[in-house]
Parts: sequence; C-alpha cells; structure tokens
Amino acid sequence: MVDRRVFLIVLDSYGIGELPDAADFGDKGSNTLRSITASKEYNTPLMKKMGLFNIDGIEYMEGVENPIASYARLGEISKGKDTTIGHWEIAGIISERPLPTYPDGFPQELLDEFSRLTGRGVLCNKPYSGTEVIKEFGEEHIKTGKLIVYTSADSVFQIAAHEDYVPVEELYKYCEIARELLQGEHGVGRVIARPFVGEVGNFTRTPRRHDYSLIPPKTTMLDVLKEAGYATRGVGKIYDIFAGKSISDTVRIQNNVDGMEKTIAIMEEDFKGLCFVNLVDFDMIYGHRNDVDGYAKAATVFDRQLEEFVSKMRDSDILMITADHGCDPGFRGTDHSREYVPFLVYGKDIKNGVNLGTGSSFADIAATIQDIFEVEQKTAGKSFKDKILK
Repeated sequence: MVDRRVFLIVLDSYGIGELPDAADFGDKGSNTLRSITASKEYNTPLMKKMGLFNIDGIEYMEGVENPIASYARLGEISKGKDTTIGHWEIAGIISERPLPTYPDGFPQELLDEFSRLTGRGVLCNKPYSGTEVIKEFGEEHIKTGKLIVYTSADSVFQIAAHEDYVPVEELYKYCEIARELLQGEHGVGRVIARPFVGEVGNFTRTPRRHDYSLIPPKTTMLDVLKEAGYATRGVGKIYDIFAGKSISDTVRIQNNVDGMEKTIAIMEEDFKGLCFVNLVDFDMIYGHRNDVDGYAKAATVFDRQLEEFVSKMRDSDILMITADHGCDPGFRGTDHSREYVPFLVYGKDIKNGVNLGTGSSFADIAATIQDIFEVEQKTAGKSFKDKILK
C-alpha cells in the first residue's frame, strides 16, 4: 500500500464560470467566483498563491507569477448540476441521464402511497424555499399533523416537520419510507429531512437535517480504495451523498468552520487513504439565498482555516480543492448554475505552477486519486498524476 493521505475538499457550489452548455440549463452568464470576488468581503490570499486566479478562463482577477500548487479547471459532463451528480462525477461516475425533478410537484398517486405508508397527510407539494415553506405551512402542519413535502430545482423530495410535534427520529423514519418509495422512474437524488423549531411567525430550521441519497449506480473511487484496504473517510455530507457506500467512517459537521476544524483534527490521526470533505455553507446558506457578501466572507474564512490546514500537512500528504457545481449568488434566481469548477492540488510531492488546462471531466479527480494510490482505475476520468507528482 502507498503510505499517503489525500484530503479532497469540495467547496460546495464554488463555480468559476459558465460551461459551454450553460444556456441549455438557463445559466448563460453565471459565474460564482466572479460574483463573490467583486465583494469587499472577499480575500483569499492562500488560494490565490496556489493558483486559483491562474486557472484558464479567470481573466477578471490577477494571478500570481509562481503558483505554489498545480491547477486546472474541470467541466461537468454528466447531465445535471446538482450535488449528488456532481459528487458522483468527482468520484468517477458519469451520469448519462439527469435525475428527475418536479417543477410542478410530485404525482398525486405517489403522495397518496406515501400518506398510506406514513399515516400522515401532505402539505405544499411544490418547489419552495426551505425557509419560506415553514413560514407559510408551519402553522397548518402543527394543527393538522400533516407533513410539509416540497422540492426545489434539484432532484429532491424534502420533508419538513416541527420537532415538538414530529420527533426527529420519526421524521427520519418517514424519510426512509420515502427513499424506498422513490426508486426507478421517480428515483430522486436525495430525500431530505428538514426539522424545524419555534413558534408561529418565528420558525427556524435546526441542524438535524439528514439526507437519504440513491446508492451510486456504478463503481466509485471510494469502492476501489476501500476494496484495496485504504481508509475512505467522510466529513460533512459525503456519507449522505454516497448513501454510506464504501465510506469507512464519517464525521458530521455543523457548518463550514466546524467542518474544517474536524478535518484539521483528523490530520492528527494516522491512516492511509482518502479524507473526502464537503463544505456545504457556500451553497446552502449563501448561494441559494443570493448573499454575495456572505458567500465572499465564507470564502475568506475558509482561506484562513486553510492556512492552519497547510501548516499541519505531512510531507507525503496531498491536498485537493474543488467544487461540485456553481450557485452564483449574483445571478438571477436561486438555483445551482452550470459552471466549470476549480481544481487545486498542493503538497510537498506536488509540482508547483503546473497549469493542467481544462480537464476532461470532474472524474479526472477520481482517476488521479486511484493512480496516486496505485490501484486499478475502475471509473471514468483521466489521471493527472504523471503531470503533477514530483
């Protein structure tokens, strides 16, 4: 076995400019990074030193002369722009068909079966903002005991319930029922538990959200690494996104800062393999709410924590930073955006300043990681290993 650790950090929704097919997704003109770098709150000197602004296509920011990392831009070729499909592609799966979405709500016969299995009625059944849906339907939910079921532009079936009236464990059971029901034609990417608390007029969501994903349909780099005896550690939503498949252990997080603190704590532990991290605040709290300054500030805070992370890296450690799609907070609407993502690779064994250009897909990350650990590549993607490893 190769005595090495790879830390793969996904900055959820940190897109860097529209893909050639962005117009097909209604996203022509979107550019998450351009929007947030225009904010006075944005300052990421370490990622700049690594070569973030040297990446092809980033012409609105000034790069550095001698980047300390290798860098690329990667385009998604799967038919989708959601978290599940983005992470699956990072892990080596190209999704030929998009996961189903429900802009007009879910079919009534599906909801009737869900109600029969849970013994509870359903409210809403429309695409909705998570904060607005509890504001509008929360009181009726409390009075009737009906579950608030809603979706978004993503392939999701979301169930909101007040913790005082539907205990969280009960809500989780309802989500498990929905997950079993939503397969095949209606196989949404995620069923999401959305518990909330508070009084009428002042409801707030709690951090006890839980995602129930589809099991990945093909082999991922996680499967290959685990089978070869390597650790496959998840931080944040990773366990949920892959339905727990081939994740050797997982750590739940409260927010981006907590996620980085827990990742830094993992650095003190001895293991060989991959630590796969998702930092969701960029997307969930800032991108979807069109909060440009909040997104920019979160990037600035991440960069400060990244300094601590880098200071603790072992000589054989490799850091990779990327994203799973865009969610431009300065763009029209609140949906994900079809964008390129950054790929930064750093470590003492990584060459400085190698511009890898534009990769073939997000799956190049999976191919590179499998190559680094000297396991057979069983996924899509093309490895960068020979170009970046000293």
